[in-house]
Amino acid sequence: MRKFYYFSKTKLKFVEIRNFYKKFVFLVIFFSVLISFFLFGTFLVFNEFINPDSEVKSLRKMNAQLKEQFDQMYEKYQALDKRISVLSEKSRELRLAANLEPKENGDLYGTGGEAFIPIKNSTPSEISNKLEELTSYINRVSQKIGLEKNNYEEIENTFKANEKLYSSLPAIKPCTGRLADDFGMRLHPILKIRRMHNGVDIITDVGTKVYTPGGGIVEFVGRRGGFGVTLEIDHGFGYKTIYAHLSSIVVKQGQILKRGDLVAYSGNTGSLTTGPHLHYEVRHEGIALNPSNFIYDDVDLFEIVKK
Repeated sequence: MRKFYYFSKTKLKFVEIRNFYKKFVFLVIFFSVLISFFLFGTFLVFNEFINPDSEVKSLRKMNAQLKEQFDQMYEKYQALDKRISVLSEKSRELRLAANLEPKENGDLYGTGGEAFIPIKNSTPSEISNKLEELTSYINRVSQKIGLEKNNYEEIENTFKANEKLYSSLPAIKPCTGRLADDFGMRLHPILKIRRMHNGVDIITDVGTKVYTPGGGIVEFVGRRGGFGVTLEIDHGFGYKTIYAHLSSIVVKQGQILKRGDLVAYSGNTGSLTTGPHLHYEVRHEGIALNPSNFIYDDVDLFEIVKK
């Protein structure tokens, strides 16, 4: 390895420089760092001198970026706001159609307005505050959409239940003929005493077709005292219908029916009858109801049967 020497005036001779390369590298690094700091400081001073508004430009750039973010979120808010308004209006209509109590969520509306007018000129801090406000509002609207989703599921389930109810509910006159004795207290034509008449009598010839006025399950088929040949149908939701004085029944116990299915033929069976007719009852939770309230004049029996 090559050696380096220097002349010592005190010793009057050449002295070897020990660890020359290590000392040389250290000096190079030291002066490099020193020069770098000097140049960087000079640049900052020079840049501040020739470009004094650099910080302002930086803030303007940040301001522009924040404004762009705000505008994007504002557009998202507008889309959500329109969507939630449509959903809310539709859900109100559907809840009324499904016979459900309306739900009000006014606390999640009306939060927009001036607070969310697009920014024109504002400081970065003001824009940041508005962004936080808008973000909070969007989160609330998103939450409302989730609530509306649950609302729609409730409406859908209610519609399905109502659809089943409407298809099961007795809603037509079970056979052709003239309505005779009314529902309520009357003088019994055979017993000659006042007693409750729990149904209506439809005067018709023997052998007239009898149809179920609503969907259900055949619960009873057989003879029942003064009623003679009797049929009972369970329509669900607490509703049952009874058909008495029949000549014959064409369905079996446990059979599933839909509105308009042929179930029996009218007759004159039983001890408590004065002539051919159909005794027809509607009961709910065991309580006799007036069958006339379940016979709609604007519904043609044969329109139902054709289906």
